[in-house]
Amino acid sequence: MRQARLPDGFGVRIDPRVRTYSGGKILIGGTPTRMLKLAPNAAAMIGDGYLEVVDPQSAAVARHLLDSGVANPRPMSSPSSRDVTVVIPLRNNAAGLHRLLPALRGLEVIVVDDGSDHPVTPPPVTDGCGSVQVLRHETSLGPAAARNTGIAAVTTEFVALLDSDVVPRTGWLDAMLGHFSDPGVAMVAPRIVALAPEGGAIARYEHTRSSLDLGGKEAPVRAGGAVSYVPSAAMVVRRVALDDCGGFDTAMHVGEDVDLCWRLHDAGWRLRYEPIARVAHDHRVSFRNWFGRKMFYGTSAAPLASRHAGMVPPVAMSWWTLGSWILLATGTRLGLLGAVATQTVTVIRLRRTFRELDRPTRVATVMAAQGLVGGAWQLASAMCRHYWPVTLLAAAVSPRVRRAVIAVAVAEGAADWWTHRAPGGLGPVRHVLFKRLDDVAYGTGLWRGAVSDRSLAALTPRLKG
Repeated sequence: MRQARLPDGFGVRIDPRVRTYSGGKILIGGTPTRMLKLAPNAAAMIGDGYLEVVDPQSAAVARHLLDSGVANPRPMSSPSSRDVTVVIPLRNNAAGLHRLLPALRGLEVIVVDDGSDHPVTPPPVTDGCGSVQVLRHETSLGPAAARNTGIAAVTTEFVALLDSDVVPRTGWLDAMLGHFSDPGVAMVAPRIVALAPEGGAIARYEHTRSSLDLGGKEAPVRAGGAVSYVPSAAMVVRRVALDDCGGFDTAMHVGEDVDLCWRLHDAGWRLRYEPIARVAHDHRVSFRNWFGRKMFYGTSAAPLASRHAGMVPPVAMSWWTLGSWILLATGTRLGLLGAVATQTVTVIRLRRTFRELDRPTRVATVMAAQGLVGGAWQLASAMCRHYWPVTLLAAAVSPRVRRAVIAVAVAEGAADWWTHRAPGGLGPVRHVLFKRLDDVAYGTGLWRGAVSDRSLAALTPRLKG
């Protein structure tokens, strides 16, 4: 990671999901879960869970906590909105543009018309913007190229990328700009919510389960983390970081935002997801468009897997966890005994890691149980989403497998509803139905992309010892 000192006054707070031991000298948390050991003087700096940077030593401790994923930033200052230029790529969505522009009052805006059938003309400044410049591609080159064209024309320090089908909520920009007081941060993204949460069944499902909505918990953005990427529908990026990594990959027409996030992280930059900032998205709510968009997202897995080996596995877990579930799936007494033995070995291995804690066996047992439950969730999701054609074929030839598949499909869908339930969403029965359709659409796109790329990399599990 880039060695960028945090400024004095910058604060970090330990994430509430992190567990502390030994008087705060050992922290366990983050995604993936890790154990962090602190020197006594570093632990003393944290106090009640908050640390303010006041000198080089506290800056180093705060940086270590942030990069370990056990703490969240609390900036004390913010760049000015005058340092931001908004770039809006669009094609044949003038109505969306005119709906968006009034929300950008006082900001510099560059619109990139990517080969619209009817060229976009600059609206009058009275629409609420500081100024609006329109650039045009005579033929469509794709959203990645359109964004790059807009970015190349930006002269400010920061670029806010907004799609033409979004509308930012009040305070969206200020909530994100504070993160850039950390000179190591390249990108900050808001939470994407529904522009019209009420309506038909698909609108209500998307209100709680949109692929663009990454939830209400703040997090660092990194592959394998709780938030592994952020969508380019709305994000703010440091322009020098975009120059550093070459901008968006114009060869990609889907997944180019995921690719950008991972390349920025690989280059040593830090990325943040800030759900306090909200941007509303005009979701596709007709069944044909909704299902097609989910398939389109699925086709991104194969090109991402070819560019970022091992970063898009359908399943990522230890051999021990996978072995336990394979043994349990046999439904035999011998399989049960084998699973118990496997989990016992897991607890023993973890206990060695936690031997410095007061009750290492208890902690190791809890961690092993959490890993087993997490593995079950992954496997159930992969059966219904990534591997659904294989699951369907197995269910067709075996009544026993068929009963198990139905149980898993219902249980995983019900658990998903419980996890994402919210006022205005669907009830459990219809949520499960649409979740299964969502997974079939994405899985279909994934297999189509794998066949097109002649590669199974996006379907290969990532297993570790």
